[in-house]
Amino acid sequence: MSIAAETVLETAKAWLDEGRQVGLATVVSTWGSSPRPVGSQLAVDDTGRMVGSVSGGCIEGAVIREAREMMDGAPPKLLTFGVTNEQAWDVGLACGGTVKVFVEAVR
Repeated sequence: MSIAAETVLETAKAWLDEGRQVGLATVVSTWGSSPRPVGSQLAVDDTGRMVGSVSGGCIEGAVIREAREMMDGAPPKLLTFGVTNEQAWDVGLACGGTVKVFVEAVR
């Protein structure tokens, strides 16, 4: 079951209010078969708590690693996962589509 974007953002805000660092990932583009639609979001905090989903699990490990880098000061990044992307095979995206995910730290 997909979690509404409002719930993801509300949870991220609550974590920020608690003084946590937060990373946010948003599906910004898809092509072909994709596990989640454009607008799907995943938030992660610096303790490892997560809410939402950008892939149904197949690329979330890689997205979470990038989000943690953003929390440590790395600039925002647009990640592309697809059937022709070697990294996508490494993380298990074999659904035959392309997913672009924008990852950023929120403050």
